[in-house]
Amino acid sequence: MLMPLLSLSHLTIFAASPNVFTYFSQSNTAGKFIIFALAFFSVCAWAVMIGKYLELKKLRLLNLSFEQSLHRLSSILEAPSSFNAPKRVPYASLYNDAIEAYHRISAKAGESHEQLRSARVEHVENALQRALANKSLSYESSMVFLATIVSGAPFFGLLGTVWGVMDAFGSVGLQATATLQNLAPGVSGALLTTVAGLCVAIPSVFGYNYLLTRTKLLVTELENFASALADMIELESR
Repeated sequence: MLMPLLSLSHLTIFAASPNVFTYFSQSNTAGKFIIFALAFFSVCAWAVMIGKYLELKKLRLLNLSFEQSLHRLSSILEAPSSFNAPKRVPYASLYNDAIEAYHRISAKAGESHEQLRSARVEHVENALQRALANKSLSYESSMVFLATIVSGAPFFGLLGTVWGVMDAFGSVGLQATATLQNLAPGVSGALLTTVAGLCVAIPSVFGYNYLLTRTKLLVTELENFASALADMIELESR
């Protein structure tokens, strides 16, 4: 008989204990709006992080596959028509731009083979630099949005806390007697916005740092491939 009574008392205490929903109900209108906005930003941040991770993983696999196919060619300047170099693959896009730039320069009257080769190689290197810059920007797409959430979410939560505390003290100041019981609910609800901001920012900052490291790795691999491609074209054109 004693055990059911203890269990019932424990459930009553647990039900009466404050929780996140209690704090949310004690927040002012601005605090509730900020919490909903932070929840939306959290969904966006997770969508960006997951999508960017899958995108970078897919691009790296496509790049490695294309690089293997390229090494199997007997001549990269005169690749067979069956050779597949889709633009959506960064390595293939650089290859297409380099080959197009190489064949764009035609021989001029009185120009030696060495002069033609030098002009073509220089044109290829310029084309690769431009393509490399464009692909680097595409790798880093969406990262600015994620960085904005990382830096802005805590301040957004802090705004809700300051606003809520200001309202709580203002309401208590209008009452005849100021007690802790009158002040505590408003302050608890105000602090919830800071907690929400940190819950958004903390996972986002880890995800941002990881994705930034992965992006730098892929950009470095892209630069190495562009350099190796320029060397292969220069050697084959001799």
